[in-house]
Amino acid sequence: MTNSDLYDIINKFNIQGKIGGVKIYGSGHINDTYLLKNNDSSLPDYLLQKINNHVFKDVDGLMLNIDLVLRHLKQKAQNTAGMNAELNVLTLVKCKDGRLSLVDDNGGHWRAFHFMKDTLSYDQVITENQALQGGLAFGSFMSALADLDPALLVQTIPDFLNIEKRLKDLNIAVHADSVGRLSSVRDELSFLLERSSKMMNILQLGNTGILPLRITHNDTKFNNVLLGKDDRFQCVIDLDTVMPGYAAYDFGDAIRTIINQGSEDEKDLSKIRLNLPLFTAFTRGFLSETSSILTEQEVQTLVEGVLLLPYMQAVRFLTDYLNGDVYYKINAEGHNLQRTRAQIQLVRLLEEHAEELYNIIQKEWINIKNESSVIKIV
Repeated sequence: MTNSDLYDIINKFNIQGKIGGVKIYGSGHINDTYLLKNNDSSLPDYLLQKINNHVFKDVDGLMLNIDLVLRHLKQKAQNTAGMNAELNVLTLVKCKDGRLSLVDDNGGHWRAFHFMKDTLSYDQVITENQALQGGLAFGSFMSALADLDPALLVQTIPDFLNIEKRLKDLNIAVHADSVGRLSSVRDELSFLLERSSKMMNILQLGNTGILPLRITHNDTKFNNVLLGKDDRFQCVIDLDTVMPGYAAYDFGDAIRTIINQGSEDEKDLSKIRLNLPLFTAFTRGFLSETSSILTEQEVQTLVEGVLLLPYMQAVRFLTDYLNGDVYYKINAEGHNLQRTRAQIQLVRLLEEHAEELYNIIQKEWINIKNESSVIKIV
């Protein structure tokens, strides 16, 4: 877009001051983001985003979700000692006509937020403190939304973490074999199908009401946490996938990236190893913030979430490979198969250490519960 086009859009939002500079910002793969620099340093800078309405087809529902969640989080922050509603919660900027987003002349959808100054995000967790802060961030996010009815939110991407639907998609891709790749993935397919029944457990427990439906983030990568001074968590961002889900989903998705010392598409599978100290630190942070809301059954299923999320990602990568690489961007022939194999290797290692992971969770859970009891007695 030209600067003139962008400024036409900017001028339709309730922007304070005057914007003196616009530049492309971030490395997101879904939405286009621009940083708007304010001429007045005492006033906010802003992030302007063009929403990908091919991925998010119900933009109005998406924005209603975000507005509802942010208003709830800000109210909680105002009532919580040590929290700052402006620093610890994103601020959505409405259009001048009161709408939550803008539709341009070409049908593009736009929204704006205050830019969080003096914050950092990291693509990879390096230290135990960073892992701890990630756990605190996503745990406090879930806990603060525990008293907001999940039924009020729309599914921004229907069946996003529905493993039953993902396995059906894989089955369709297998039977179609549209680009003739099935014969090259027999081992990978066998691995995934052997585990399909047990990977349905969280969904089945949820469907029967044993697991409570919660408002979950559903994209708990570490770079969706902004860190402030001394690498302390300040704010959770990227709320496009906030919708009803289960606690084990957010826990498992975060661990999928935190515990793995290799990359998501690692070619050398020997480089995929587990970092248990980072797992322990994240678990401690997450449980310390959610101990008052999680049920015993939810805690019991956290390891299942740790296994499920990389398994589900492997299912999705293999499905796309069989379909001819039509969903995920690839940088070489066989990239989706490489991703599949890396995630399968991660699942193997997690299975081998599942009892150890479970014991770590239980130890942290008991310690936190005991500390809470001592505080109440004192």
